Amino acid sequence: MKKDEIFNELKTLITESRNPDTTEIDIMSTEEIVYLINREDHKVAPAVAQEIPYIIQAVELISNAFRNGGRLIYIGAGTSGRLGILDAVECPPTFGTDPEMVQGIIAGGSISLIQAQEGSEDDQQKGIIDIREIKINDKDVVCGIAASQRTPYVLGALIESKKIGAKTIFLICNPRSEVKFNADVLICPVPGPEIIMGSTRMKAGSAQKMVLNILTTASMIKLGKVYENLMIDLQPNSKKLIERSKRIIMIVAEVSYEEANNFLRQANGQLKPAILMAMTKLDLTSAKDLLDRNGGFIKKALNELRT
Repeated sequence: MKKDEIFNELKTLITESRNPDTTEIDIMSTEEIVYLINREDHKVAPAVAQEIPYIIQAVELISNAFRNGGRLIYIGAGTSGRLGILDAVECPPTFGTDPEMVQGIIAGGSISLIQAQEGSEDDQQKGIIDIREIKINDKDVVCGIAASQRTPYVLGALIESKKIGAKTIFLICNPRSEVKFNADVLICPVPGPEIIMGSTRMKAGSAQKMVLNILTTASMIKLGKVYENLMIDLQPNSKKLIERSKRIIMIVAEVSYEEANNFLRQANGQLKPAILMAMTKLDLTSAKDLLDRNGGFIKKALNELRT
């Protein structure tokens, strides 16, 4: 794309437009600046709410992929790429997933996490190469993240993923009428012009983070990784998480700290079977078999025992 074409494209994007409410921000007091930023941030959640029907579609795609052995792959550049990786790396400790199940790819590679590699977003061919390297297949879901919707690196990856047969989600912060890529699901929260023109790490980044939180959390709930509103597949790999696991057992099974500790030990640190053991007095093998028969859902397992 020629420079003048890029210029003309950028000037039409909401994420690249000037915010009429913040033109005096450079001469405001500290208090006024902070209140103004906060007021602008209040526009993010309503923008995400407008996209709920599409977010639901995306969660169905992702959870179905997981049930059939597929993966969720986030791909983005700059802030968008970092947010995808952030969401991906939180899944194993929070939900006990294999690190391969949810992955994040960023333009420019891992160095881009700590040092901006701005030119890497322009390389469409590298997006194709990077998506091929992780051996995308038709069981997977690829979620491209690009506030502007024009990022060549992300578009290259999405186009290649679609050719291979993977399902595609495109998360952007401009109107869907402007999107040129025909993804299976488009998610387009539009929180409006940024406080500082073009700084999409702000409102657009917040909107993207909110959507990504919903995508993985809702999908994991649908896989039985939450009981009521408790994380029951977390991995107790630190002192804090060990104690959190014991507290969850105490809350759910109404047992003492010492009893919770014993159940967690008997379950070899596996929280979900430990919970079921504490609630039913089953041994570890029986608890795991019962969970397996019920897709990992504790409530379904308890219902089987009652029938």
